[in-house]
Amino acid sequence: MADEPKLVGITAKKEQDFSEWYTQVIQKAELADYTDVSGCTVFRPRSYAIWEKVSRWFDDKIKKLGVQNAYFPLFIPEHHLMREKEHVEGFTPEVAWVTHSGETKLNERLAVRPTSETIMYASYAKWIQSHRDLPLRLNQWCSVVRWEFKHPMPFIRTREFLWQEGHTCFATKKEAEQEVKDIVALYKQVYEELYAVPAIMGLKSDKEKFAGADYTTSVETFVPSGKAVQAATSHFLGQNFAKAFDIKYLDEQGKHAYPYQNSWGMSTRTIGIMIMVHSDDKGLIVPPRIAEPQGVIVPIIFEKSKEEVLKKCKELLKKLKKYKVHLDDREEYKSGWKYNNWEMKGVPVRIEIGPKDIEKDQVVFVRRDTGKKEFVKFADVDKRFGELLEEIQQNLFDKAKKFVKDNTVNAKDWKEFMKAAKEKKMIYAQWCDTTECEEQIKEKSDVKTLNKPFDQPKVKGKCVHCDREAKVMCYFAKSY
Repeated sequence: MADEPKLVGITAKKEQDFSEWYTQVIQKAELADYTDVSGCTVFRPRSYAIWEKVSRWFDDKIKKLGVQNAYFPLFIPEHHLMREKEHVEGFTPEVAWVTHSGETKLNERLAVRPTSETIMYASYAKWIQSHRDLPLRLNQWCSVVRWEFKHPMPFIRTREFLWQEGHTCFATKKEAEQEVKDIVALYKQVYEELYAVPAIMGLKSDKEKFAGADYTTSVETFVPSGKAVQAATSHFLGQNFAKAFDIKYLDEQGKHAYPYQNSWGMSTRTIGIMIMVHSDDKGLIVPPRIAEPQGVIVPIIFEKSKEEVLKKCKELLKKLKKYKVHLDDREEYKSGWKYNNWEMKGVPVRIEIGPKDIEKDQVVFVRRDTGKKEFVKFADVDKRFGELLEEIQQNLFDKAKKFVKDNTVNAKDWKEFMKAAKEKKMIYAQWCDTTECEEQIKEKSDVKTLNKPFDQPKVKGKCVHCDREAKVMCYFAKSY
């Protein structure tokens, strides 16, 4: 015991220094580490395990829709990237280029994948020749590089990140647009059912849509720093890329036609949003459905009863085998040190068991979300553990939902809008839906449009900012 290291907890307060608090949580909970390349971080096993659970869930869902996985090259020849003008202009500042092989200059620069439309659609043009080749629905799990100049933030904004990107082609606009809705609804499920984070589905403004798309749908989240985060996007590309890449086919009447295309993506930004929404001054909190482990057994060891306690712990581990439960039987650490360590790492349930508990034929469950202790009879452990995981999942979602509701202002005029912006609230307001007004709002308030929710009420009266007639209700906030 003499060699037990001192456990230094989270020293920054979430409400006082959010940025420092976040940095400490990701490092001390062993989620990520920094590297010598600015903006590029290491995903440690604890964070990668979360991504694996989420990606497996999503992968199963899209395969049921008929999507297949594939993989396309990391390097994109410059002439491919330049074929869709609007798309290129949207990405040019972020593209990292390969210019040399050793000391030899390449004949053509190669872009390091910022997104894969241009490399994939060159292949699609070869593969799609007949209406029988449609629909073509592919997804790839990969990393992308966007050499952004904004302040990097692990998981939220990094120069390399992991994601999935779906790229699909359909004969009809109706089929394509239905998929856009299906996918954005799946993204909402990812956040609400797995991460326990409320998400708002809606349509992006023309200014904020994906470069080259007809329109973009998104799910948006709001976090306790007083900022919004774009959580995932599903784009209807129309026939823009098909025409740029000459993807055409013979339809059932034997005439040439262009397919309708979509692209959609969700990234490891999801993990950062989860951390921001749920975690507290003690460290990380992970919702049970994506936690690894979901519970940790901590034996309370005294020399006299050590063997008996450890035997009971192993029996308990076997009883909970259908869950992800870890037995921390390290003897070099005291139980109190372990309590704090696992609390900082966000494990949903701590299970304590000592000689007195064995006498009473019970174990102690301690919830990470509330800190509440519960004494459970050994015979009921399996049933109660499962119930408790669901209670924690629901509580985290309810708490996050309440936070969003309490921090959303329905601004009736510009004065209310500016007050809410200064107070770092999310704003729901009537808007004229013009780019000119949107740019003026951003310039005056440092607030941007998030999305226009699908569930739109009837709108009457003027825009919250200008004299034009309001067309939609829209969410606004400061944003990462």
